Amino acid sequence: MPKQPMRARHHAIPLTRGIHHLALNTDDMKMTIDFYAGVLGMPLVHALRVPPGVGVGPGNRGNPPFENLRHYFFDAGGDTLVAFFEMPKGAKQQGDRNALAAMQHCSFTATQERFEQLVQRLHDAAVPLIGPIPVGAATWSVYFMDPNGIRLEFSWQEDDGEDVRVAERWTQTRAETLTELRSVSDDHAWLDHVTRHLPETREGGRTP
Repeated sequence: MPKQPMRARHHAIPLTRGIHHLALNTDDMKMTIDFYAGVLGMPLVHALRVPPGVGVGPGNRGNPPFENLRHYFFDAGGDTLVAFFEMPKGAKQQGDRNALAAMQHCSFTATQERFEQLVQRLHDAAVPLIGPIPVGAATWSVYFMDPNGIRLEFSWQEDDGEDVRVAERWTQTRAETLTELRSVSDDHAWLDHVTRHLPETREGGRTP
């Protein structure tokens, strides 16, 4: 008999539906297309130039401060996009992913079958990998760098098959979260407020 999925559902309703797109930076769009579409299997779905005035003009809304930049979008699955701005060569240095306000890494989920296919594609492309290693919640991951120096991760969850549910797998019981959260604050009212939506047990009535 297969093991019961290790899932838990919280009782809050997020205001957002999920990630629309991640906006990342490159200085070589062709290299990035070849890696994300060719190696990672994320098809290119939208290619545009940033409109005039949105770079250095008054219409800038947080875009990179350059005019006429390429801004391309890839389908990462699950109704999520990954986008890249192409910076002018030499205009910016590579960032420190461990700096405050930086993106430390980006993780993508897959079924076990697709995970194994992706790992093989990375091996075939001679991309150095860490893993697969267990990372908690019966989840396995590999870590690697894209050609721009961006840290990426692929993950799969045991026993999910085609029915991958990341939030339910990673939702803790209230007691589990409180064990760690008390290291942040001993304010009982605050602790209750930020954990009251969490379940007391996992799926099937199991406790930790």
